Amino acid sequence: MKAHTANLINALVLVGFGLWAWFGSAEPSKTALIPVGFGVVLVFLHPGVKKEDKIIAHVAVLLTLVIFVALFKPLSGAAGRGDGLAVFRVAAMMATSLLALFFFVKSFVDVRRARRQKAQQSGA
Repeated sequence: MKAHTANLINALVLVGFGLWAWFGSAEPSKTALIPVGFGVVLVFLHPGVKKEDKIIAHVAVLLTLVIFVALFKPLSGAAGRGDGLAVFRVAAMMATSLLALFFFVKSFVDVRRARRQKAQQSGA
């Protein structure tokens, strides 16, 4: 899977599951919209990530890492309340964020490896 695909999947899951939490709750908390905001920003960054723009890709990685870490608190809160559906939603958002991070790192390593090979070939 390419990093831009993983980023888009993650963004859509953040938006979809965040809206599900907002609209599916009897008393919705505004904090349910935080993943939605991150997801919308990641959707807007998607074209730059797809074009392999280095700065945009690094911004997307940073935002993905921030939302992944930030979701630990809601996960523990949902688990503490015994709300299985909320645990599922938050765990799914964390899983797609972790998956996106994995593919971002993989793409960065692949680019560095390709540069190194190109430099060795031109220098040899």
